[in-house]
Amino acid sequence: MEDLIKEFSWRGLLQEHTPGLQDQLKRDKITLYVGFDPTADSLHIGSLLPIIMLAHFERTGHKPMAIIGGATGMIGDPSGKSTERQLLDEFTLAHNISCIKSQLARFLNFEMGNTRLLNNHDWMREISFLEFAQDIGKHLTVNYMMSKDSVKKRLGDSSSKGMSFTEFTYQLLQAYDFLHLFQNENCLLQIGGSDQWGNITTGIELIRRKMGATAHGLTFPLITKADGAKFGKSESGENIWLEARRTSPYKFFQFWINTSDEEAGRFIKMYTFLPKDTINQLIEDHRKKPHKCILQQRLATELTRWVHGEEACKSALSASRLLFGNNPMTSMEVLDDETFLSVFEGVPRAQISIEDLQKGISIIDALVEKSGFLSSKAEARRALKERSILVNRQRIDEDLILGKTNIREKRYILLQRGKKSYFILEVVKT
Repeated sequence: MEDLIKEFSWRGLLQEHTPGLQDQLKRDKITLYVGFDPTADSLHIGSLLPIIMLAHFERTGHKPMAIIGGATGMIGDPSGKSTERQLLDEFTLAHNISCIKSQLARFLNFEMGNTRLLNNHDWMREISFLEFAQDIGKHLTVNYMMSKDSVKKRLGDSSSKGMSFTEFTYQLLQAYDFLHLFQNENCLLQIGGSDQWGNITTGIELIRRKMGATAHGLTFPLITKADGAKFGKSESGENIWLEARRTSPYKFFQFWINTSDEEAGRFIKMYTFLPKDTINQLIEDHRKKPHKCILQQRLATELTRWVHGEEACKSALSASRLLFGNNPMTSMEVLDDETFLSVFEGVPRAQISIEDLQKGISIIDALVEKSGFLSSKAEARRALKERSILVNRQRIDEDLILGKTNIREKRYILLQRGKKSYFILEVVKT
């Protein structure tokens, strides 16, 4: 990638940048940064784009920095928000910072020294309010700050309660970050989403007015799905987090599998590091055989492997093939216990005693009396004659007696009718 601007452009990662940046990147290996405010104890897939941008710079020999907003996170960025964020207490903020630091270390190489992780609280705490007002605030007028979209939109929104002075100062604090990094780290570039352009240019302006020097900004587009919905949420409206305890690797995998063809064609450029020739070939293969979901499969595999690791990716892929593949006889044993629960989260369940299973239970009793999965024995017999009943994904007959051999992972038995109706028997001791 000799020309990063061209690379970002064809990948759809480029919204706008300051004049002269392209030549600067061709000429020099520069220091740059992206900020991450610790508003939660995990980043989500909306945070993946800035991480990917940093990784591209890392891979091409530049010196990226990830800045944790230990100070700015106390306030919250008003950009793109119609209401003020809830302020975080000190304990929650410290917990979030620790979690995000660990998370970023999975994606960026902080061990080699070229890529760094910093916390803006380390320099913000050294300056008093009076010093800040005198040394920083005097360089930017209220008129200039009011002209930014993040301010104008909030003040022009009739449903908004306005903007507190605390939020109003956010762009000045972010500008001070850029100035501090420019002075102390020779940082020449700040990157952010397109809604950050106002904050970024405020930093560039502060550097120009105070230092008489030139700095740069670059933004990537904010992503929406093909239907215009906010990107980063599942169909049920929950965030898709990068932390496995919040969003399981299986759910993460399925989010990308469920993207439309148009979305998959965009996202495989933006969210993977696959080269152009490979991506173009995948797009062409998908065009010829769209029913095979080639783009979605590769997108989901690449991202799940990168975010959750090889083993979690294999487990998620196995679970997906188990549920949606063409072979209904695929063994349930490919799923570990955690993945099994993730796959069948929300599926109705009932408890069944291990003592009853040791004696043996007829499949009809299991479907009706022991579970309530089916409403009557007549319905159960009808379904069994139709051969639409499966136990642990294996099609069974009416004479089956459920016993200990049918328990998977010593805890569960999965009942199924047809392709989409599931029920879990949870084995317990009485």
